Amino acid sequence: MLTVLFATRDRAVLLRKVLEAFCRLRPPPSGWKLVVVDNGSRDGTAEAIASFKDRLPLQSIFEPAAGKNLALNTGLQLLEGDLTVLTDDDVFPHPDWLVELRRAADAQRDFSIFAGAILPRWEVPPPDWVKWTDPGPVYTLTDPTRPEGPLAPAMVFGPNMALRSGIFQSGIRFDPTMGPRGGSYPMGSETELVLRLARQGHSAWYAPAAVVEHFIRAEQLRKDWVLRRAIRYGRGKYRLACNPEAREASAQVPRRRFLVKKIAKEGLIIAAASVSARSERVFQARWRLNYWRGQLAEARILGRISRNHR
Repeated sequence: MLTVLFATRDRAVLLRKVLEAFCRLRPPPSGWKLVVVDNGSRDGTAEAIASFKDRLPLQSIFEPAAGKNLALNTGLQLLEGDLTVLTDDDVFPHPDWLVELRRAADAQRDFSIFAGAILPRWEVPPPDWVKWTDPGPVYTLTDPTRPEGPLAPAMVFGPNMALRSGIFQSGIRFDPTMGPRGGSYPMGSETELVLRLARQGHSAWYAPAAVVEHFIRAEQLRKDWVLRRAIRYGRGKYRLACNPEAREASAQVPRRRFLVKKIAKEGLIIAAASVSARSERVFQARWRLNYWRGQLAEARILGRISRNHR
């Protein structure tokens, strides 16, 4: 038995399409259930969920306080079985998705974290400049050439991951200060959890046959959206570096002076590349500039929090 868990907020139209894809899943041998947490939606989300309860092994719960991780923590109370599969409300699974995750979990008894492949499902054809981006942090996509085997914890992505349920039964929870909760936020909520688990001795396994498609909205194919994403990514990286329980082995907390120098350096690169009309270099420098700006912003936010708690 396994449980699939995800949170949703104000995406009723897309959610119906996602749940239609869930109806085409092959059930794993031990059975499964789906838990959907309605995170304070004000559109037709409740009606969309209810319309699938006679077609899916679906159970829902309402969490009014905004925050994806807070909603997931609420949904954990409905878990059943020995494996918890995590995904998002904009993810379309391939029919064998759960069968393949179940196979990997049963075959790899020494591993407790599992990740599958994440492919793009573009709402509209992507512009040429998308190839200048890193698909991991920008669109949460995986490397299609990665072979099956052990995986670095930081490469486990939220749209397609599974954990042995005993982890949550032991009291482990998501960090509600990270991840989507409206407006700007530090990215990396699932990364924080997996890195924390890695520090406790848990290992990750990659199962490329467990495939989902991540829906990439038309608005996400605008440069301004991607550059805002860089700020959230930078904020998350700084937050993780400050967390001793979820810090990557080589990570260090950057000093503010270092961040200011990085921002200045990227500004000079942008100016030089603009003069030579090198669009790709300008865009990538702008991404790095916003990434460092995000780190600096998070340093200031955490500094204020620290002072207020003295």
